[in-house]
Amino acid sequence: MQITVLFFAEIAEALNQRDLILDLPEEITVQELIQYLVERYPHIKEVIERSVVACNQEYALPTQSIYPQDEIALIPPVSGGEEAESEVHGTPTCFITRKTLSPESLMSQVANPYAGAILTFAGTVREFTGNLQTVLLEYEAYIPMALRQLENIRSEIDQRWPGVQTAIAHRIGRLQIEEISVLIAVASPHRAESFAAGEFAIQRLKERVPIWKKEVWADGSSWQGTQTAHWNPFSKPED
Repeated sequence: MQITVLFFAEIAEALNQRDLILDLPEEITVQELIQYLVERYPHIKEVIERSVVACNQEYALPTQSIYPQDEIALIPPVSGGEEAESEVHGTPTCFITRKTLSPESLMSQVANPYAGAILTFAGTVREFTGNLQTVLLEYEAYIPMALRQLENIRSEIDQRWPGVQTAIAHRIGRLQIEEISVLIAVASPHRAESFAAGEFAIQRLKERVPIWKKEVWADGSSWQGTQTAHWNPFSKPED
């Protein structure tokens, strides 16, 4: 069978290509695909082994079978640029954009007569990390899957904290120092739920949403992702 595998971030950069058409046996699992790619590209063996596979914009288990009609993507460790046809993707309460993020605008999406608290979290581009000086960041996303995962986060929050309203936005493209890269707004009747839901949202985003950042320093650059050696997208954050 013939399948197309999509590449992102450091893998796409290392291979200098965004996709690859493969002729494979009729029956192949996710784990077997990973092993095939490791053997084909030994120079990036480590990052491929730390990656996971998405099948039809959902994370796939190692034992899952792959079929010709499936949309397959190799997901390197996420951080949380691919060029986009539009500057904004998604809905007013869950979107990815190249435009500047506005806390006031996102807060207006969750404000309601029952809210006694609105928490806003903004992740910004910092200039100094230890002895490293950042010049700028470049963000890239697997946009369709990222939007689906962001909506999943909002659904999880709705189930855990009924009545809490959440909006999430993330920028892609090139960001300068002190610009906002991610924005989360949470409205709830009482402040405790807003703090808990906001912390849950950013933790879940960093674990599961396929968005990557490239840190550009004065003397080099590096794609940044999770520091966990064996990343598990199916793990659940602690309450």
